[in-house]
Amino acid sequence: MITKFQDIKTILIVSALLFSCGSAKKKAPVYDQAAHIRGAVNHHSGMPFDSALLLAFYHNYPDLSEYSEDVREVYRRHNFTHIWFDEKGIIEFGQTLYSKVTALDEEGIHTSFPYENKLEEIFETNRDLTLTPVETELMLTNLYLFYADKVITGLADTTIRALGWLLPKKELSYTAILDSLMADTVRIERDDSLMFDQYYRLKEVLRNYREISRKGGWKPIEIKQGFKAFKPGDSSAAIAQIRERLFLTGDIGQNSGSQFFDPELVEAIRRFQQRTGKNPTDKILPEHILEMNIPVDSLITRILVNMERCRWIPPGYLNKSEYIVVNIPAFRLTYVKDSAVELTSPVIVGKSMTKTLVFSGMMSYIVFSPYWNVPVSIINKEIKPAMKRDPGYLAKHNMEWNNGQVRQKPGKNNSLGLVKFIFPNSNDIYMHDTPAKSLFERERRDFSHGCIRVGKPRDLAIAILKDDPAWTPAKIDAAMKGGKEQSYSLKKKIPVYIGYLTTWVDADGVINFYDDVYSRDARLAELLIGQ
Repeated sequence: MITKFQDIKTILIVSALLFSCGSAKKKAPVYDQAAHIRGAVNHHSGMPFDSALLLAFYHNYPDLSEYSEDVREVYRRHNFTHIWFDEKGIIEFGQTLYSKVTALDEEGIHTSFPYENKLEEIFETNRDLTLTPVETELMLTNLYLFYADKVITGLADTTIRALGWLLPKKELSYTAILDSLMADTVRIERDDSLMFDQYYRLKEVLRNYREISRKGGWKPIEIKQGFKAFKPGDSSAAIAQIRERLFLTGDIGQNSGSQFFDPELVEAIRRFQQRTGKNPTDKILPEHILEMNIPVDSLITRILVNMERCRWIPPGYLNKSEYIVVNIPAFRLTYVKDSAVELTSPVIVGKSMTKTLVFSGMMSYIVFSPYWNVPVSIINKEIKPAMKRDPGYLAKHNMEWNNGQVRQKPGKNNSLGLVKFIFPNSNDIYMHDTPAKSLFERERRDFSHGCIRVGKPRDLAIAILKDDPAWTPAKIDAAMKGGKEQSYSLKKKIPVYIGYLTTWVDADGVINFYDDVYSRDARLAELLIGQ
């Protein structure tokens, strides 16, 4: 793109004004073209910075003042010399950056640079330039910081903590990022050292769903009042509508237009059920129709919300060789060992009133045949009222008083089951077995008081201790059923991440949508769109 900075003298004046020696009160040095040519192309000339120029800039452009300290740091790192110009004009990264900011909607951002008209003056042809050379240089630096703030970093720490997100937020140096992007402009398109990998996957799906929206989305599937289910072999006009709907989102490879519930549609509906958090079945139930009738724009909003959450996650969070991650809305635990998925398990998470927190910890030990030390809140709200109704309540539930507290003895009916997995934290949240196995058959599994009940606790214990010859599966079974509490400290602690993502794109590029079990998407969407 041709810019208005093709006159080398104009570029050199930028250097002269922005990085002039001494105080603004001192007499400006005599213009020396040769000296400024050297300054224009040498980013390490070490000329002192005149802070009065910054004060004047932010006086004229106050909506950018939040970036003033970062601007100072950028120029301090660059030895107080200009960074956006060479002998040809604005450097390539400046042009790339402008293109990215003018297409922020592709990043799921609903905001714009405060002084777009000034950017148009700089980068668009046939526009009069009202900015001074100094203002142009500083405007571009603020443009970069605006982009890094909105796209790479996301909402402020205080805001996301208020939203219940207690996982550590990524920490990146804006100045270091700028240098790396200037050195390799292509990295701005996709860089796994800047963004959590899931962000880019969601961005690709966002593009596809917006194209569906642009073409009109999908029509609601019409079913008769009292509809119970479609089964393989059924025929209906609604089945043809379902086929078309599944074709739009790639759940079925072709749209034959058939009204017959054939084997191809069976596979497609099972695929759809699985990626929307439903138990796979050959039937099409009313709840599946409701899910298919969610407007595409509503799904786009959910994608945008989770792209924002991905901005908060450190880029290499899941690049470790061993970790456990629980996604609350998916009701699923994944254990990765030696950089491969070792185990997946359904989980039960906290109820709306006793939410499972979004945070991280280090699994340190496993307790076999555990006691359950009943929390004081449960004693007061549940156990004491039950004891008033039935004096034998404690004995019937294998409980006992212990130093003024109530605990449940080890055994198969213990509320923690036969094993628990501890990652110490101030909220006393941990993972454990449960005797209520039937609850894992339900699609929505928010029943606990905050801790995480694991559907495959024995398998998880065996997988964690697989490399420890002292803990064979037989010994693990004996410890779980021994009736005596036994703790074992892990030789190597395991990172545990408890997250909250209502969308997830798998390795095959297929997006999964999960119920917003704690109703957090709408509040975050309001913050993002409200910007």
